[in-house]
This record gives sequence, structure tokens and C-alpha cells, in this order.
Amino acid sequence: MKLPASFALPRAAVGLILALLAAAVLIGINETGYVQSTDALYRIDEYTRTRNAVNRLLQHVLDAETGTRGYLLTGDPRYLEPYNAAVAEISQNLDNLRNDYAPGSPESATLAQLTRNVQRKLAELDMSLRLRKQGNEDAWKFVLNTDIGKEHMDAIREQAARLIQGATAGMEASQRQVEKSLRLARIGIALVAAAALLAFYLYLRQSTRLKLKDEQQQAALQQERDQLERQVRERTASLAQLATHLQVVREEERGHLARELHDELGALLTAAKLDVARLKSKLGEQSPEVVTRLQHLVETLNSGIALKRRIIEDLRPSSLANLGLTAALEILAREFSERSGIEIAASLESVELDEASQLTVYRLVQESLTNVGKYAEARQVDISLHNYSNHIEVAIKDDGRGFDAQAQRPSTHGIAGMRHRVEAAGGKLTVASRPGSGTRVHAVLPKVAAAQPA
Repeated sequence: MKLPASFALPRAAVGLILALLAAAVLIGINETGYVQSTDALYRIDEYTRTRNAVNRLLQHVLDAETGTRGYLLTGDPRYLEPYNAAVAEISQNLDNLRNDYAPGSPESATLAQLTRNVQRKLAELDMSLRLRKQGNEDAWKFVLNTDIGKEHMDAIREQAARLIQGATAGMEASQRQVEKSLRLARIGIALVAAAALLAFYLYLRQSTRLKLKDEQQQAALQQERDQLERQVRERTASLAQLATHLQVVREEERGHLARELHDELGALLTAAKLDVARLKSKLGEQSPEVVTRLQHLVETLNSGIALKRRIIEDLRPSSLANLGLTAALEILAREFSERSGIEIAASLESVELDEASQLTVYRLVQESLTNVGKYAEARQVDISLHNYSNHIEVAIKDDGRGFDAQAQRPSTHGIAGMRHRVEAAGGKLTVASRPGSGTRVHAVLPKVAAAQPA
């Protein structure tokens, strides 16, 4: 069963808690083992010192007895040197052993017995030495041959063995404590390692799930972006097709309207002009006022015919179909210069284009000149048309006030319309302008149109 995303945080928290708990347990086990091991090692050191002290005491008693016997048998004072040294050390050994055992402990009682036996042994040895020094040979020989010294020495050995055995038992117990601490630390570390591995496994599994979920979300977002981009491309293509269709329809309507004006309105104006001419010839000599009226009527009809011709040329230039693109552009430039008073320099080469592409170039130049007349405040305009093997280039440059092409207002559609018209013909349009530096409109069109004719 798939768990909701809200469970991701609790699971991560569980993994973190397990990791912290494992770390705390590991620290606790290490500290406990350290304390116990340190205490056990300290006790081992104490037991070792105690056992060594008992051994030294026993060794000093033996040295004292050996020195005494040597002196008794030989009378050589040199044998008294180990005796004297041993007696001096025995007292210090006993004091050290009393400090090692707590009062009231079994070892303290054994040490008390050992002390009495050592003192008796030393008293026996001291008495033998005094008798030898006094020359009482029968007495010291009698003491030497009795079993009193052997009994004292056996008692000393027995009690020393008890103390050594007790120290050895303490050392073994402390060693077992160290082994126990090490075993506990080993088990604890194994458990903590298992808990850490479990926490790491939970972390990896949660990370894998989060990564998989993130990849799924990214895939879903990418799919949505792709769908939106596809929709945008489809809408853009649809709008471009619609704009191209509208341009085609507009040009067709312009052509239809131009033909209607040429045929119908032209016929009416021509008939009216002929009627006025016939009336003028039949009236003969008339008053100056009638002649003036007739002349004004003729001029009005001529102005109407000229207006009709200019409107027809704007709607569908007949010069483009009859004379070609170069001549049509020359006529367009001359008429614009006459109307606006702006000087125009034209450098036009003969090109071979289909009718749709010729109309595109003509409309581009016409729209550019219209913008110059409305906004540029220019004194001169340069128009160039160059023919190349695979394409043609058209440029219209003015010396007007220019504008900021990056901050162009979205409500101005003239440049957008020119760009769409050029791109619909398979070309590319660039507009370069800066405030105070004029404007340059440049278009490149292939000789074979790559889109539906505009």
C-alpha cells in the first residue's frame, strides 16, 4: 500500500532518533566499560603490589634466617649483613601490607598472624645470635637443633601463601571483570552497529523514495511544460496562419476594390467629364460666370480622377504588375518625396521574384516610408534593393530621430506586421534604431518563397 507523503517526515524522524539513540548507547557502553576496566586494572595493580610485598617479606625472613645460620655455623660477621638488611626491610614491608588491607577483613587477620609469627621468628633469631656472641655454645646449639624455628617458618609460609592466594584470587576476579567489560562492549558495539545499519537502511530507503517521488514530479512537470510548449507552438502556428490568411484576404480585397474603382468609378468620372465637354461645346458663348463654373467642374472631375488613380495605386499598384518591382519602387519613392518633401536616394537592382514576393517587398518599402513620414522627422531616406544568387536584400534607412527598439510599445503593430509579412515569405526582418541615430529596416528574402504567398 502506498503511504501518503505526510509519512516521509515521521520516517525520517524515526531514522534520526534511532541514530541518536545508537550513538548514546555506544557512548554509554564505552564509558561503562572504561570505568569498569579502569577500576579492575587498578585493583589488579594493587593485588600485584600486595603479592610482591608478601613475597618480599617472605624473602627477607628467609634472608634473615640464612644470615643467622651462617653466622652461627661459621662465626663470620659478614653473614650478619644480610640479616641486618632483612630485619630493617621486614618492618617496612609489614607497614606497607597493613596499609593494603582494610581493618576487619579476613586478609587483615591473616596479616596479624603473619606479623606475630614474623616477630617470633625474629626474636628466635635474635636470641640465637646473642647466645652465640656470649659464647654459650650449648644454648645456641640447643635452640638451633630444636623445631621451634621450623614451626615459625612453616607458619610464616602458610600465612604468606594465604595472602598471596587472596591477592591472586583478586587479580583473577579483576581480570574476569575486564573480560566481562570487553565482552559487554563487544556485544554493545555489535548491537549499536546493527541499529546504525538499520537506521542507514531506513535512511537510504526513504532517500530512494523521495528521489523517486521527486523524479516523478519532475517528469510530470516536464510533461506539463512540453504540453504547454506544444500548445503554444500550435497556437502560434495557428495565429501565424490566420495572420497570413488575413493578409492574403486583405490584398485580395484591395485588388477587388481597386478593380471596382477603376472600372465603375473610372467609367462614371470619365462619362461625367465627357458630358461636361459636350455641354461646353453646345453652349457656345456664355457669361463669364457659366464658363468659370464649367471650368471648375472640369477641374473637380480631373481631381476626382487623380484621387481615384492614387487610391487605386495605394490599394493595388498597377505599376508593379505592368512595369515590375524596380520601376514600381522608383515611382513610389518619387511620389513620396513629392508629397513629403523628403529627399530619397534609391539604389535599386533588377530582381526576379514571383508576384507574391514582389508585393511583399513593395509593401515593406511602402510601410517603411509611411512610418518615416509620420514619425521620423527625417531629411533623407536611402532605399536599396540588391540581387544575389539565392536571395535579395532590401534596406530602408533614414536620418530621423530614431527610437529605442527594445522599449517599443506593444500597441504599435507596424513593425510586427512587416516582420510577419517578411517571415511568411520565408525571409528575415531586422530593425536597428537608436534615439537620435535614425532607423534602418533590413530584410532578406529567398528567391523561392518558403511560405504561402502574402
